[in-house]
Amino acid sequence: MAIYLTKDSKVLVQGMTGAEGMKHTRRMLAAGTNVVGGVNPRKAGRSVDFDIAQSPDGPVGAPGAVPVFGSVREGMDATGADVTVVFVPPAFAKAAVLEATDAGIGLAVVITEGIPVHDSVAFTSYAKSRRTRIIGPNCPGLITPGQSNAGIIPADITRPGRIGLVSKSGTLTYQLMYELRDVGFSTCVGIGGDPVAGTSHIDCLAAFEADPDTELIVLIGEIGGDAEERAAAYIRDHVTKPVIGYVAGFTAPEGRTMGHAGAIVSGSSGTARAKRDALEAAGVRVGGTPAETARLALGALADRA
Repeated sequence: MAIYLTKDSKVLVQGMTGAEGMKHTRRMLAAGTNVVGGVNPRKAGRSVDFDIAQSPDGPVGAPGAVPVFGSVREGMDATGADVTVVFVPPAFAKAAVLEATDAGIGLAVVITEGIPVHDSVAFTSYAKSRRTRIIGPNCPGLITPGQSNAGIIPADITRPGRIGLVSKSGTLTYQLMYELRDVGFSTCVGIGGDPVAGTSHIDCLAAFEADPDTELIVLIGEIGGDAEERAAAYIRDHVTKPVIGYVAGFTAPEGRTMGHAGAIVSGSSGTARAKRDALEAAGVRVGGTPAETARLALGALADRA
C-alpha cells in the first residue's frame, strides 16, 4: 500500500524537454515510474528517447520514446495520466498548474521554487475547489519506493517498508530515508517549505493513519509558521499510530528568514522549541538530531513487534 502515488500512477511531466525536466524524467523512469508523456506546446508531436539503465533482470523503468503533448488535457486523453510533475520556471508555474487542474488531473507535484506567494495562493485555492491535490510548491516531490517516484527524490537510498514520512525539508527527507533504509518506507512526501503549500502535514498524517501498511509515521518540521503545532493537535485527537518527530532550526536567530521562505520566526511563535513542545505534548517523541530521530523510530517499531 501507499499514499497518493502507486505503481499504477500514470505520470506526465510539464517541462519535460527542459534541462531539469529531462534529467529528472530520466531518473524517474529509471526508478520504475510510469512516465507516459511530457507537455510542451512548442514541441507537441515529437518524442524524447531516454537512455534507461539496464539491470541484470532487464530494463529498469520504462525504456523507449516518451511522447510530447501540446497540453495536459491532450496528454490525459491519450494516455489516461492521473499525475503531473511540474518543472516549469516560476513565471509560468501558475499557468501550468491551472492548466493541469482544469484538465482534471488528480495529483500535481510542483517542484518549482521561487514561485510568487500570490501565485501559489491562487493555484492551491483553485485546485482545492476542483479536487486536484497539489504537492508543493518548492518541494522534492514524493516517492513510493519500489513503485513510483514523482519528483527529484533519489530512488536508490531506501527501499519499501513500514514507515510513512512527511517533511517540509527536502534534504532532511533524504537523510531520514537513508538513516532508516534498512526498514524502508511506504511513501515519503516532501510537502515543501513555502508559506503556502497545497498539501499539509495533517493531510499526510490522515492518509498514513488510513494506510494499513504504514506502521509508524515520521514527521519533519522546521522553524516558521504554525503547521507543526496544528499537526500536533491533529495527532493528539486523530492519530493512533506512533509518530516520531524532528524539528530543524534550534540554533536559528530570531527575526530572520532562514532557508525556506516560510521559516520566519517572531518572538516565541514559530520557534523550534515551541514546535517540539507542542509535538511532545501530543505524545510525539522528538529527536534532537536526524540520527537520534532515526533511533527513536527504530525503537518505536521494535516496541510494536
